[in-house]
Amino acid sequence: MHLSDEQLKDVLISSKLIPAKEVNAAYAKAAAQDVPFREVLLNDDLITDEHLGRITAEQTGVPFVNLRKMQIGDEVLRLIPEVVAKSRRVIALKRDANGVTVAMADPDDMETVALVQKHTGEMVSVVFATARDILGTLGRYRHGLREDFAEAMQRAAAEVKTASRRTTDQDETTVVSIVEQLLTYAYDNKASDVHLEPQRTAVAVRFRIDGVLHDVVDFPKAIHEQIVSRIKVLSRLRTDEHAAAQDGKFRFTVPDEDVDVRVSILPIAAGEKVVLRLLSSKQRQFSLEDLGFGAADLGKVKRAFSKPYGMVLATGPTGCGKTTTLYAILKILNTREINISTIEDPIEYEVAGVNQIQVNPKTNLTFAAGLRSILRQDPDVIMVGEIRDDEAAGIAVNSAMTGHLVLSTLHTNDAATALPRLFDLKVEPFLIASTVNVIVAQRLVRRICSQCLVSYLVKPTELATMLSPTVVQRHFGKGRKSVRLYRGKGCKVCGGSGYHGRVGIFEVLEVSESVRQLIMEHTNADRIKAQAVAEGMRTMFDDGITKAIEGQTTIDEVMRATQE
Repeated sequence: MHLSDEQLKDVLISSKLIPAKEVNAAYAKAAAQDVPFREVLLNDDLITDEHLGRITAEQTGVPFVNLRKMQIGDEVLRLIPEVVAKSRRVIALKRDANGVTVAMADPDDMETVALVQKHTGEMVSVVFATARDILGTLGRYRHGLREDFAEAMQRAAAEVKTASRRTTDQDETTVVSIVEQLLTYAYDNKASDVHLEPQRTAVAVRFRIDGVLHDVVDFPKAIHEQIVSRIKVLSRLRTDEHAAAQDGKFRFTVPDEDVDVRVSILPIAAGEKVVLRLLSSKQRQFSLEDLGFGAADLGKVKRAFSKPYGMVLATGPTGCGKTTTLYAILKILNTREINISTIEDPIEYEVAGVNQIQVNPKTNLTFAAGLRSILRQDPDVIMVGEIRDDEAAGIAVNSAMTGHLVLSTLHTNDAATALPRLFDLKVEPFLIASTVNVIVAQRLVRRICSQCLVSYLVKPTELATMLSPTVVQRHFGKGRKSVRLYRGKGCKVCGGSGYHGRVGIFEVLEVSESVRQLIMEHTNADRIKAQAVAEGMRTMFDDGITKAIEGQTTIDEVMRATQE
């Protein structure tokens, strides 16, 4: 029996897992935005995906599985072709004397059960897994990506090298195919960036995956110019310009999604280097809990953005997930009752119901100018992609002072340093103290691959070589002979790295009365941080160590990200 949205709403209210008011609000939001009720519950952090799955399974009487915690052999996974698994939301789990067990997002889909039964020639047993869990598991089909991609690129390059025996149209078709394969493989492998780096005799293709660059394949330099020309055509850039930097963008289509690609072309000594940034809306559709916020920090952030005015700041270096955090907040706030406007550079992905403005220096549409215009559009919530100068800072703070909720980012190393940074931007201390609700500092660390995760014991004396004795005592206690940590031993799913995906580590500085007083006194960041820690703030480093103890990441990753 499939659990309808109406039935799910009744179950949640009767169980009192979520306050009835919040359930009804989420239900109304789903109807207003014409999106699944389950997606609103997850995106607004009202319930976890696993908990929602267990409730659904309990009500329908179908066993529940969490695919992220299961080992699935290649030979079993490939019992169902990838195209069928993707379109039908079905994953093969195991095969034994009783037949094949499959996980499905809709166990009532008897057509898919019959299809799998016919394809395998065996009896099929069905268990329930959430749609999100199944979509995440589909990536396991691509664990041979590097080898497949290298082979495809070499094959396509060989075709171009024999172009003299073919027509120009055929040659162009092959180059088009190479670029399509490049983008498709990058998307399938969840790469955020693609680098095409010309060298003396070849061109290196590198993917940035989970924040780390990986060499993927080299292809002959003879076809580099044709590939760059194809990218320029897609981006509407000048194909006859080879000595100047050019920036552009285009869109390509994969199943179920259009992906925006930002293009940067820069002439270097060996030719034109190309960097492609893939902006995928579906890969960024995370809830705050998915991003890695703990319960206490999540409560602080929710309190901050639930206020009708004030500022929520996300801080950290480039690429640490600040904008993703703000988008996750926007999705929760996005209802028909309020007007949300953003000014961004670039617009990372489109959010239905939100008025998004792209910065354009050529028309003098800067952050400051755009922010002024937004204020004349009767906004309730404003997101400023980045506070870069005194003017934008002043307008943003005054907007928060006059009854608007303002979300923005700053480039600072930790949460407390954001306050002196605002001083530097000539914002008066009393305005900062009156408007800033919360500051979220963050980094991204690689998550241990769940398919090859193993535990090991380490002595506190060994930990003391990496961490200070104070940290060891604070997290592991005194008098212990050994502590248990985790790592990935490397497998096909993670490409031998031991990591798959990323998780955030955070410090959330809630501006309390005592912190406001320190701001008014123009106090330095160290004193503000000490006061926040005394009031219960957990630093990024401590949050990272906690996640390492829980088996989400490793201490090496935390040290790499925080440099402590």
